[in-house]
Amino acid sequence: MPYANAAPAATAVNPTERFRRRPRDLVIAGLLAVAVAVSPTHTAAAGSPGPATPPTGTPYLPAPTGPHPVGITSLHLTDESRQDPWVPRAGPRELMVSLWYPAKSRGERRVQYMTPKESELLLKGHQITSVPYDSFSKPRTNAYTDVQPVGGRHPLVLLSPGFTWYRTSLSALAEELASRGYVVASIDHTYENFATTFPDGRVITCATCNGEIEDFDKLVVDSRARDVSFVLDELLGRRGTLIDPSRIAMAGMSIGGASVGETMLTDPRVLAGANLDGTMFKPLAESGLSRPFMFFTQNADDATLNRDWRRLTGWKRWLKVTGAVHASFADHDTLSQQMGLDFGSKLAGTRSVEITRAYVAAFFDRHLRNRPQPLLERPSRHYPEVGFCTPEQKPCH
Repeated sequence: MPYANAAPAATAVNPTERFRRRPRDLVIAGLLAVAVAVSPTHTAAAGSPGPATPPTGTPYLPAPTGPHPVGITSLHLTDESRQDPWVPRAGPRELMVSLWYPAKSRGERRVQYMTPKESELLLKGHQITSVPYDSFSKPRTNAYTDVQPVGGRHPLVLLSPGFTWYRTSLSALAEELASRGYVVASIDHTYENFATTFPDGRVITCATCNGEIEDFDKLVVDSRARDVSFVLDELLGRRGTLIDPSRIAMAGMSIGGASVGETMLTDPRVLAGANLDGTMFKPLAESGLSRPFMFFTQNADDATLNRDWRRLTGWKRWLKVTGAVHASFADHDTLSQQMGLDFGSKLAGTRSVEITRAYVAAFFDRHLRNRPQPLLERPSRHYPEVGFCTPEQKPCH
């Protein structure tokens, strides 16, 4: 059994289905009477998968290592001040957000990773036909619905997934951070992924995937920065006693990572940022960014990162993961391997999740909790795959 460290089996429930069954205000009141009033993913992997190998059982996310059980809920937000940038006729910008948080106890139902329809659209979008279309609806998660949050003010981490991927694609990282006492909000950037499911049953598909939008790379970075700031406004406006507004950071994967720097430049509330294998499509301002920043990548020869490395004037690290592929910085490396798909990763089993969790959590602990992190100061024998880089240092040591 792959769940040796997990809690006893619990029934999975899709958060959108649960949200549809209960009025929005009731969901908010039920979960967050104690704390925050909010309710209950991805750049495309490069290339096609290699030959499928037999799957090893039900796919799963590794159990998080922190002391807290993990709760999850979702929130449907509408920015009435902003027309949707990709489909103006749709009206105001609508977003779905997943919120993970440290919980007082485990619940009876684990959240479903995604719906069968979302899984189907994801696999069809990547032209993967060697596994059943509902495969990504089956992974076992470690987050429970309908559980009360731990009291007190917690640091907040905002997550932005890669292009075409869903907010759930960063679930393993979110669960880990929540188990360590963080509140984590991951955003579906509507019309930028293969499916966004809203509480009324609408499934919005990708309006930006045809490659016909001029200067899309820069426009999407700007749009995501605005999405993140709006979500942050909403979370802080509803925070109760759960979120500490003085301890906020962001991580993003691929184009989500490219958006972290722009968000920090335009929103001073975001104190630290981690770019997970994202090309910097929009350059950082020449005046620089003085807050803590980390590049976490599969290689060290991206010209845009080399350019912007020099514009990072505060604490900074550039870490390279040998054997990683693009999907290694989200859930889909380990999940694809469990499904028998081969994208070329040399990080076997759950190793990609273990590495990403360790270094990203260390980064946030260092900069939101002021805890010394030797892992960020020198190479570790526990993670020999990770090298420390600068543009002047090649290869990484």
